[in-house]
Amino acid sequence: MKILVLNSGSSSIKCQYFTGTESMASLLMERIGEEESYAELTYKGQKTTSPAAIPDHHHAFESIFTMLSESGVLSSINELDAVGHRVVHGGSVFNAPVVIDTEVIDTIRTLIPLAPLHNPANLEGIEILYSQYPELPQVAVFDTAFHQTMPEYAYRYPLPYAVSQAAHIRRYGFHGTSHAYVAKEAAKILGEPLENLNLITLHLGNGASATAIKSGKSMDTSMGMTPLEGLMMGTRSGDIDPAIIPYLETHNKLSISEIDSMLNKESGLKGICGSNDMREVIQQASSGDRQSQLALEMYVYRIKKYIGAYAVALGHVDAIVFTGGIGEHAALVREMVCEDLYETIGVEIDSQKNERLQSGNVSVGSERSRIELFVIPTNEELEIVLQTQSLTGVTSS
Repeated sequence: MKILVLNSGSSSIKCQYFTGTESMASLLMERIGEEESYAELTYKGQKTTSPAAIPDHHHAFESIFTMLSESGVLSSINELDAVGHRVVHGGSVFNAPVVIDTEVIDTIRTLIPLAPLHNPANLEGIEILYSQYPELPQVAVFDTAFHQTMPEYAYRYPLPYAVSQAAHIRRYGFHGTSHAYVAKEAAKILGEPLENLNLITLHLGNGASATAIKSGKSMDTSMGMTPLEGLMMGTRSGDIDPAIIPYLETHNKLSISEIDSMLNKESGLKGICGSNDMREVIQQASSGDRQSQLALEMYVYRIKKYIGAYAVALGHVDAIVFTGGIGEHAALVREMVCEDLYETIGVEIDSQKNERLQSGNVSVGSERSRIELFVIPTNEELEIVLQTQSLTGVTSS
């Protein structure tokens, strides 16, 4: 089985080549359309970065297959059994991966208003490959699909019902591929079928989200109609009083677009202490910088609130999973999140296990913790491979 996973962005394309379930090579095309565009290939443990003339996505894909061929990764695209495409927003239309055809392409296009920054680029990658290789099985895997099992009382906003219906306003949720992957990994560790488990999964990166998984299905998630809602993030505000928006418009004379940019790009950790890199925030906080200490405290506090809310919503919790760049690597964040949770929900972290984290899936809960605590590295590309394989019938033999 040979599958190429593609994540086509507005100015970059990330791809990863798998044989079976093993990643053999990855390729990044960065700064598409700019003078300083470049390509970065990782193959057989070696990373090669080289300048490349990449004026648009069509040239980017030509360069991708040329580089894969010249480096010996693939002799031809005809070697591929399938391609899996990451698509950010599937709306309420797609609740599972789908094999791409013209109808799917047209439907994804209608969803652009829900994700104007992401879906156009995702769609462009799909259209280019589909037009050039129509016989090659291609699958769209949606970030929102995992969350389509949420009950209406969880995904509905308390706005006028007719307005919500007409404008497709609801909670969609994101990071679904990551939440789905780590949930299945947690089930393997626990030795239980996923459908028997209640989990709280925490994807903590520059973007961050929490998900309550009941009987193996997403029942609630912190990101909403857009990825702005929920937890405090690297540059995104997360939950705020919505009346702040008209207040800023009136009193600070900011336009809606300026406020939108501020909430998405200048808020969160960056807005409080000037950095959206958690490593820098922790270093600055340990050096006594009060703004960084505040940013860290705010970040952790909001995660704890969601854990508490989801624990009540689920009724009982079998495990809490940390994943994403911060979730996997910031021991201090995990320690602070779990602090003082034993008396309320029975969570207690083992400080030594947490500090001496090994690679792979790791348990960091103490012996007396009533809820398991796991650190599980996410692998969204592998999840896309598995879903592509399942849908196309391609086997790993």
